[in-house]
Parts: sequence; C-alpha cells; structure tokens
Amino acid sequence: MKDHIHYEAAFEDYLQAHQIPYVAVDEAKKATFRDARLKSFDFIVYSAGRNNWLVDIKGRRWIRRKNHRRPAWENWVTQEDLDGLRQWQEVFGTGFAGLLVFAYWVGADAEPPPEVVYAHRGERYVFAALPLEMYEQHARVRSPKWGTVNMPTAEFARGVRPIRDWL
Repeated sequence: MKDHIHYEAAFEDYLQAHQIPYVAVDEAKKATFRDARLKSFDFIVYSAGRNNWLVDIKGRRWIRRKNHRRPAWENWVTQEDLDGLRQWQEVFGTGFAGLLVFAYWVGADAEPPPEVVYAHRGERYVFAALPLEMYEQHARVRSPKWGTVNMPTAEFARGVRPIRDWL
C-alpha cells in the first residue's frame, strides 16, 4: 500500500472507520515467491463472510459524461493485475480470494447515490468491488498493446457491488 496514492489512503481510512481488520501490503518488504516476482496487491482484508480478501485497488475517476449522461463505469485493469492476483490467491489458499476494488474519485459535477459515497480528506469516493473470478469470467481484451482488459459495462454493472456488500 502506498500512502501517497489517495485512492489507497481513502480505502484504508474506510477500513479503519468501519473497524474492519486488515493488513496493508508494504511492497518494499514483499517477499519473492518461488524466485518469481509477482505483481503485488494492496490489502489483506479479513471478512466475516466466507472469504478473506486479497484486495487490489484500482483508482478511477467518476465523472459525468458529455450531454449529462450517466458516468461511465471505467473498469479496465492489466492482464498482469489479474495474473498476479490469481497467483497470490493460490499462494494464500483456501479462505482467501482476490477482490478488485474500483475506488472511484467522485468529481464535483457527479452525484452518485449518497449511501455509497465515502468522504476522505475533503474528497469523495465510491468503493465498488467484485471478485477476481467474476471479473475474469467476463473480461475482454481492451488493448493488446498495453496489455489491458475490461468487462463490458452491462456485465460490470450487474456484478459490481458496494464494498460493504463484500465485507
């Protein structure tokens, strides 16, 4: 976890405010697994549900589109993000699952439902998440050049839930 990244700092504040047990991953002290460098995730979050979560934060802007249309659900990630999270899930084993948390930084011109907005340091965020398995099931190549994938907007909207629903 990098404290200078406001998306991650806001999510950590959310966990603390809701007294949710977690461990922030310090990339500088991350162990190498089987001599392979794995892309790191950001938090281990302990849940009352059936899974504890290996959380990878994906910071995005929640902004209104032109012509006052609803905001886009930007949900792209790199294939490396998915591969690394899948490998970490295997390392941790039973009881742990990957969770992609899209931390949307809410622009002044956007008004998401107030019940999902979290305020941190004068900014507003929406934390929306879905499990790695669900994301991988629907992911499509977005840019071969950049190694990115995303879910079609309709599929993403059907599967994504506020973070509170997963914890």
